Amino acid sequence: MTLRIGICGFGKMGQIRAEALTRHPDRCRVTRVFDTQASLTVGRPTAASVDGIVNDPDIDAVFVCLPNFLNMPTTIAALRAGKHVFCEKPPAFNAGQMREIRAVEAETGKVLMYGFNHRQHAAIVTMHDLVRSGQYGRVLWMRGRYGKSVDAGYLTGWRASPELAGGGILLDQGIHMLDLMLHIGAQPFDEVHAMVSNLYWKTPGIEDNVFAIMRNRESGLCASLHSTMTQWRHLFSLEVFLERGYMVVNGLKTSSGTYGEEVLSIAKNRSTAPAATWDDEERMHFQVDVSWEREVNQFLDCVERGAPVVDGSSLQALEVMELIDRIYASERHEAPELFEDIRTVGS
Repeated sequence: MTLRIGICGFGKMGQIRAEALTRHPDRCRVTRVFDTQASLTVGRPTAASVDGIVNDPDIDAVFVCLPNFLNMPTTIAALRAGKHVFCEKPPAFNAGQMREIRAVEAETGKVLMYGFNHRQHAAIVTMHDLVRSGQYGRVLWMRGRYGKSVDAGYLTGWRASPELAGGGILLDQGIHMLDLMLHIGAQPFDEVHAMVSNLYWKTPGIEDNVFAIMRNRESGLCASLHSTMTQWRHLFSLEVFLERGYMVVNGLKTSSGTYGEEVLSIAKNRSTAPAATWDDEERMHFQVDVSWEREVNQFLDCVERGAPVVDGSSLQALEVMELIDRIYASERHEAPELFEDIRTVGS
């Protein structure tokens, strides 16, 4: 049976998802789309509203590619209408809302998957497999930096409103790095210290920088995150250091090319001096972005075969939202006089 799909929101992400879906004409087809900007949907069968997608009896699955504040209500409405759902991040504004979504998911028994596509980048997949192999020992610490440069035009419309965006750079981009740290480390962080600021753009309730240090008290695994929209040159870097070596992903293959080449560097450690040198590293270069295709394949497998959601499950979404709550709560506790200007949504 060909899966009939409706897409709510047909901006950049909706179009990316549609393109990935069209590569599987034998498995699915996009039957209707909706966007408030009519020019984006020219030449496609359209619905008059989100409800027109969600309540269409001829649609089996809904892709939610909307502004942040619409993600939770649209996901819940689609699940209750008997649809399978694929939703972009952030899944919600806080962990409490995510628990509400999971309750509806459990009631309906429909597939729910979230768009944490960074897990599907080839360098990350390779890194994850190597870590899981055990040949490098256990993970000792991780360091992630993820930043982009934005202009004043970025902080307009719904992105400038904490009630509509839910937060700033942490929910927009840092959420991906946190998800990767949970994915690679395979354990939660129950101790968090963070500094959250909006020193440059000064948009009330929308942070432009987050520095966070996290630890799992039982294992001792530590991780640090810098999520920023004042990087001035786009940057992605994830470092994972283990007992018997290290792995570093620098760059991320994207259509814009602004994050540079996606390269995974790997080296064994040295028990005595000198330490590993640049020449000791094995470098793997990844020229193609396979993340969108891998995500669509997994979603279709889950719907068609009843396979569990391995990457982007609602449980994983809950875990990352719990961590985000702890980061915001840490700033609220340590600098309450500043936090009032950073984030109030869900508090």
